[in-house]
Amino acid sequence: MGPEQDDRLDDDGRPPPGSPVLEAILENERNRRYLGERLDAAGDRVDTDLLGDIVRHGPVLEVLLEEPLDRREIEACLDVSRATSHRYTQWVDEQGFVEKVDGRFQLTWRGAVIAEEVLRFEANVRTAHRMTPLLDAICEDHRDFVLEPFVDATITVAEPDDPYKPIERFIALVSESDTFRGFNTTHMAPLILGEFHQQVFEETDTEIVYLPHIVEKLFETYPERAQEAIDSGHLALRTRDELPYGLALLDDRVGIGGYDETTGLMQVFVDTDAPIAREWAERVYASVRADSSPLDAKPDLSR
Repeated sequence: MGPEQDDRLDDDGRPPPGSPVLEAILENERNRRYLGERLDAAGDRVDTDLLGDIVRHGPVLEVLLEEPLDRREIEACLDVSRATSHRYTQWVDEQGFVEKVDGRFQLTWRGAVIAEEVLRFEANVRTAHRMTPLLDAICEDHRDFVLEPFVDATITVAEPDDPYKPIERFIALVSESDTFRGFNTTHMAPLILGEFHQQVFEETDTEIVYLPHIVEKLFETYPERAQEAIDSGHLALRTRDELPYGLALLDDRVGIGGYDETTGLMQVFVDTDAPIAREWAERVYASVRADSSPLDAKPDLSR
């Protein structure tokens, strides 16, 4: 494992600023709850009918993001009639979203910005729908969780006839990784899964932040093997009094787990190899790690 001072932290123990893209996403997330107040203060809210019309004309705005097109090309791209393409182009022209150059419709600067925002809105709505099982499971007041990095994520949900599907996905990914860092509100995998814990104890370089009582339970179940893993450097454990959900950083993917509060079983696991998700996960993990304490000695199980 690495040295005690995490090189992903600034001198004050906090994660450094991320890329401009990540910082913009996080800033939008921080501000989104106040957008309504800011719009009200500005005194010029956009009419909801206009917003609906913009979304309805999203397809033509999207195809024009790629390149300027004439009306016949728009008809072919959208598979619409001549009359429909005429209505589309007439409306976006009236709004000032396009201009006609050499017989082709070209987005204006304003039109391009709106086209991108419509796509972002669609992506976030789709992601929110797909990730509902996770959003229902994680801590409601966690402010650092953002949707954008997980647009293309693999989402594995427990089903009545396959309740272990998420944990099986997680274990399979860990088995393919040489390193594993993360934090969790409960055990990363049920303690009865000896094969997984053998992987963590003997094969994977692992650092996990757990709640204190979870560490105690781990040592109750695997007293010698857990201590040997720590002594050999394969396993580093840290503790923190509060954790929002489960986060895993593997060699090639990052994942988030949501758990049933009653049974403790993983209900959903969301994983992705998107670079922006990796950057977000590194930032969150560094922040949680900075507020955790290293396990300096084997827990006292005699209490």
